[in-house]
Amino acid sequence: MVVCGLGRFGKSLALELMKEDTEVLGIDADADRVQSVSGRLTHAVVADTTKEEALRQLSVHEYSRAVVGIGSDIESSILTASVLVEMGVPNIWAKAISHSHARILKQVGVHHVTRPEHDMGARVAHLVRGRMIDYIEFDDGFSMVKTTPPAHIVGLRLSDSKVRQEYGITVVAIKRPGEGFTYATPDTIIRPGDTVIVSGLVRDTERFSEAS
Repeated sequence: MVVCGLGRFGKSLALELMKEDTEVLGIDADADRVQSVSGRLTHAVVADTTKEEALRQLSVHEYSRAVVGIGSDIESSILTASVLVEMGVPNIWAKAISHSHARILKQVGVHHVTRPEHDMGARVAHLVRGRMIDYIEFDDGFSMVKTTPPAHIVGLRLSDSKVRQEYGITVVAIKRPGEGFTYATPDTIIRPGDTVIVSGLVRDTERFSEAS
């Protein structure tokens, strides 16, 4: 994995990847940033990621995955992404700091664009509004939510609870107190203290959580 840009986002990502036994080539034009991860990444190099020749010298074109972690310098972010696209890197992720930044990154050919601050803000907003314990939203308006079940379905089998008809959601997994998560089945009985993971459209998972 290549990580271009070793600011807070890029550095954190690179170190997490290393924890998961992924080899990481970290690149940044700032020598201090590179020094801060020296010995902690597989390779850490000072180079200008906006220059194709510099990246080719580092054999970046031979990698199958790359992340553009540059955020505040939008021009460098877009130029770096363009170089990676031109080099034919098969899977490119990039951090965007605004809607327009994200749109341009997609236009130049970046495969996956993330807006960490925006996504985290939206996630926290969902968590504080209802009784959600955790929340993941996907691009197509689909979400998965970890929450407590509504009181009126406690004691019922899932097949009898009619949650799919009433809320439009599917209970995917269930966790008993002191136990791990297991897959839910139609015969699963909801008990007091249970935690469930449900999937469905955002508005439906929100409605289910708010009924808890």
